[in-house]
Amino acid sequence: MTTQHTPDALARHFEEQRGQLRGLAYRMLGSLNDADDAVQEAWLRLSRSDADGIDNLAAWLRTVVSRICLDMLRSRTARREEFVGHLPEHVWDEGDGASPESEAVLVESVGRALLVVLGTLSPAERVAFVLHDLFAVPFGEIAPIVERTEATTKKLASRARRRIQGAPTLPTEELDHQRHVVDAFLTAARDGDLNALLAVLAPDVVRHADPITLPAGAPAQSHGADTVARETVLLRRNARFAATALLDGRVGLVVAPRGRLLLALAVTVEGDRVATYEVIADPERLAELEVAVLDNAS
Repeated sequence: MTTQHTPDALARHFEEQRGQLRGLAYRMLGSLNDADDAVQEAWLRLSRSDADGIDNLAAWLRTVVSRICLDMLRSRTARREEFVGHLPEHVWDEGDGASPESEAVLVESVGRALLVVLGTLSPAERVAFVLHDLFAVPFGEIAPIVERTEATTKKLASRARRRIQGAPTLPTEELDHQRHVVDAFLTAARDGDLNALLAVLAPDVVRHADPITLPAGAPAQSHGADTVARETVLLRRNARFAATALLDGRVGLVVAPRGRLLLALAVTVEGDRVATYEVIADPERLAELEVAVLDNAS
């Protein structure tokens, strides 16, 4: 039986689905502007289609948005983020017109670390993982979208899942302990709390940093809790965009405005304190890092 859809009813149904479609597209594309473009294109295709022949509009729209996102991912030219110093004061002006408030909500709901890792996947892996693991779409429905067999689609999602989960190099108990210390360090940095930083930094802590993260003439290393804590307080605004993550199997931090990796902090914990941390910003070094998601990471 053919379903009849008046133009007004079609528009109402689309608006009911817009939020979920936007969330789906954002997880696939990592950009709110691109996600909105994909959703708008889906509406244009719907308005030009024979909607009366569509029995399940929600599933049809999800499929169309997914295919649009896959095409956008495939057509993106590979380019590296150029980082030439501290994050700009108005980080939201970096080429993406989305409002900071709307995108910040999405970033936090998805997780900065997850968005970073999603960005390392192939287009087909990313689409398969997002649809199956995040939106519970059956593999049988995903396979035609990514133009693979159902068995191959399962393998795509499995590879993505292994990348996202990573391979911790430490026992769970030690990993949890490291995370507790790193979380305390991040909280103190976000709050600009000098006393809390002094409490979590070892007295002889050493901070290393790639030169491009430092003002001209600043040393690549700093020594001692007082010096390092005061430096960290000055970088408080960068900490707003940070989240815990696995870096090469150990707990560290990623600084990722809009989910785009700009900095990584490789942290060494000894006892209950941070003994060293290294700020990595060189694009080649960042590309070599294996970034993965910690369960319930911020």
